[in-house]
Amino acid sequence: MGAEYGSRSGVQGRISQWLRRRPKDTTADDQARVDLLLAAAAAGLPLAPAAYPSGYRCSCDRIGCPTPARHPVSFAWQTQSTTDRGQVERWARHQPQANFITATGMVHDVLDVPLSAGRVALERLLAAGIEVGPVAESGDDRMLFHTATRGTPEDEDEWWPCELDCHPETMDEHPGLRWHCRGSYVLVPPARLPGDLGMRWVRGPEHPLPDPLTLLETLTDECARVAGEPQDDVAAWPSRR
Repeated sequence: MGAEYGSRSGVQGRISQWLRRRPKDTTADDQARVDLLLAAAAAGLPLAPAAYPSGYRCSCDRIGCPTPARHPVSFAWQTQSTTDRGQVERWARHQPQANFITATGMVHDVLDVPLSAGRVALERLLAAGIEVGPVAESGDDRMLFHTATRGTPEDEDEWWPCELDCHPETMDEHPGLRWHCRGSYVLVPPARLPGDLGMRWVRGPEHPLPDPLTLLETLTDECARVAGEPQDDVAAWPSRR
């Protein structure tokens, strides 16, 4: 994309350098990766190690992995996820190829939409002066809007479960949109995906998390528009392995 939608040029530059993976600048690229993960943790996004690409396959030992390089490596990812700077830095340095996920529903939720819908929605939201928050692009098909959570950790009875994500019977109401909340996760930039694809921040984690309801109408409008156009079927990420 030509526009950076308000992201800091330093953050954008470090992501681009890491994704290019220049052999002659490996140390700088590795440090940029660590810095970006630490910035996400400092913003309150709980992180845990995830799988990574191994050629066009996943680094995990699951034959025919349905979400290669997009899932956590531990089944205990919900309790393992942390914002502790020391732990995140140790993971990043000891597992230099690993991607990272962030657990949703505790500090933040993520509205996950088709890329074409997300780009137009982002332009509309910014033009209207609406606070958007961190936004990431994943591969060539999805855009992720990070928001404050609608859950209330102090009162678990009030948490919105991940089962309120988009289901086939609700596609007319929320076409193409997935709401990652309690019990779900998404990859966090920088991340590498099979096929030389990657994940990057369009707006970095330094931006405050908005209420998801302030974005929802615009996102669903654009998802409905995209759903009415001829396109390849693209599934949202599953919440679990």
